[in-house]
Amino acid sequence: MAESGKKTRGKKVIELKRIEDDKNRVITFSKRKSGIYKKASDLATLTGAKVGVVMFSPSGKPYSFGDPSIEDVTNLFQGVSQPLDGSTQHAIEAYRKMKISKLLQDHNDVLHQLDDEKEHGKKLEEMTKGKTSQGWWDSSTDDLNVQQLRQLLAAFEKLSKTTHSKINQRNLGGGGASSSSFPAVNTPQTRI
Repeated sequence: MAESGKKTRGKKVIELKRIEDDKNRVITFSKRKSGIYKKASDLATLTGAKVGVVMFSPSGKPYSFGDPSIEDVTNLFQGVSQPLDGSTQHAIEAYRKMKISKLLQDHNDVLHQLDDEKEHGKKLEEMTKGKTSQGWWDSSTDDLNVQQLRQLLAAFEKLSKTTHSKINQRNLGGGGASSSSFPAVNTPQTRI
């Protein structure tokens, strides 16, 4: 049997050291630059962070990337804040309040849903406890709807037919000769 080895070497870790050949250094910079921009963009998108990247090529040309913009990030870094006019500030505050209100409403809805589910679970637990201490046939039918009552009746009829069939099989010799035979039983037909 021939061994099926990997066809590729997989992802290899490249040792970080300065690339001496100028041409290779420029090529590597141009290839990796877009990867760094993509990582910075992903970081900003996933976390909402304000991200700024400034790079200088081997020839000294500057490249920058910023989210929301490189100017906003550098102003934030330098501690320069851009003043907001009154209407913008009110709009931001109104949006913030609306968002908080919506989140609180969602939170309350989830809490109510959780309470309802806990209550439903307690009812099921009580019903289960009642059924384990008594047979399912002894449980109350007051809480059942018409469909459930029909299903219960069908279950009773099936039980009755199965029981009658077993008794008749024993009487006909399926259970062997016994001195205490059961009388033959007719299965009643019930309709709703």
